Amino acid sequence: MPADINYWPLLGVAVVIAGFTMRRNPVLVVVIAGLVSGLAAGISISDLLGLLGKTFVDIRVLLLFLLTLPAIGLLEHFGLRERARSWIAGFRGLTLARFQISYLGLRQLLSMIGLNHVAGHAQTVRPLVAPMSEAAAERSLGPLTDDERNTVRASAAATDNVGLFFGEDVFMAFGAVLLIQGFYSRNGIELEPLSISLWALPTALAAFIIHSVRVHWLQRRLIRDRACQDVSEAGK
Repeated sequence: MPADINYWPLLGVAVVIAGFTMRRNPVLVVVIAGLVSGLAAGISISDLLGLLGKTFVDIRVLLLFLLTLPAIGLLEHFGLRERARSWIAGFRGLTLARFQISYLGLRQLLSMIGLNHVAGHAQTVRPLVAPMSEAAAERSLGPLTDDERNTVRASAAATDNVGLFFGEDVFMAFGAVLLIQGFYSRNGIELEPLSISLWALPTALAAFIIHSVRVHWLQRRLIRDRACQDVSEAGK
């Protein structure tokens, strides 16, 4: 290897290892490691502070998202899931299929206008949608078994994924839409982001219909399996 390589910036790695070994504050450890590596690389203090400030501004959206996780954890600790279950149980005629299809439509509509992070697995599925789906399923089945509960939770997570994935392409400022536009532009085909978004609408509608049918089939399968189980136990 060339002899003029500066290995001193690797001291930052040692700082990270030492800091995590001593169970220090992760944010403080990473900042100190960055300062150590920067100084070892010959970067001035003013330039380092400017780089840290620019990085913080660039990832502020991610930081705001991470700050919501402790709040959700506290809400769950104080009974958010139980409250969500009891609230859904009070709606007459609300089935698993009706609830998840309603959430699917809402998730798609929010994604279509760029509100991707309003819902999600951490924000809504685990604390709200999953327990609400369980409560709606129990209306038809009674107390759920562990397998049934896991199936209902998986369906809630899948519903969120489908709503987000096929809804966000309709938002013309979404990164994937701009990526498609750039790809076609490099190959001599000029497309407007609005036209790409409009062509994504039929796919989003088809995804809504197909997944709605899947949720209906899931509900019917759960009811059929429970009926077969009851018949089998009655015959013993």
